[in-house]
Amino acid sequence: MSPKLTPKGAATRQRIVEGAAAEIRERGVAVTTLDDVRARTGTSKSQLFHYFPEGKDELLLAVARFEADQVIEVQQPQLGRLTSWAAWQRWRDTVVSHYRGRGQHCPLNVLISQLGRATPGAQAVVSELLRRWQDEIAAGIRHLQEGGEVSPDLDAERTAAALLAGIQGGVVVMLSTGRLDHLEAALDVGIGNLRASGGRR
Repeated sequence: MSPKLTPKGAATRQRIVEGAAAEIRERGVAVTTLDDVRARTGTSKSQLFHYFPEGKDELLLAVARFEADQVIEVQQPQLGRLTSWAAWQRWRDTVVSHYRGRGQHCPLNVLISQLGRATPGAQAVVSELLRRWQDEIAAGIRHLQEGGEVSPDLDAERTAAALLAGIQGGVVVMLSTGRLDHLEAALDVGIGNLRASGGRR
């Protein structure tokens, strides 16, 4: 069980986590060492093990949680306000803009392609991230259903899952090719199908 931290201690721990995350984004989890993290964050070995007594695996799990939070936070407040078609468009533009700017250094890539495979417990973090993300999208769909904008016959959870899968697929293509058009297509077609369902009564 982690010790209760003072505000200063919590800030130091967070600085180590963020430094480790930056190192992993740039170099990859396989080659990043605790010494690399120490050098980047200006912390001593004793400090590092004070905050992460179980060593690298514990630090990597903390990085996974940090990166999962980043995936959601960069989409806010738009993701939590999917209450109109204009709001859905703003969310769509936020997602595309984020991945255009981050490219291969995106948290989702680090989580799924690196930490999720190499870190004990990280798969559970990824699963929780996807659940949170899907829940936000599904809540937006249900809001539009309540307003008569989307067909009440749609399964909000499955529709949100399909849209989320499309986003992830678009990100994978972007990471492989540098092209954003698949991500844009996943969002545009998914949102377009939602809008079209409102006329199917």
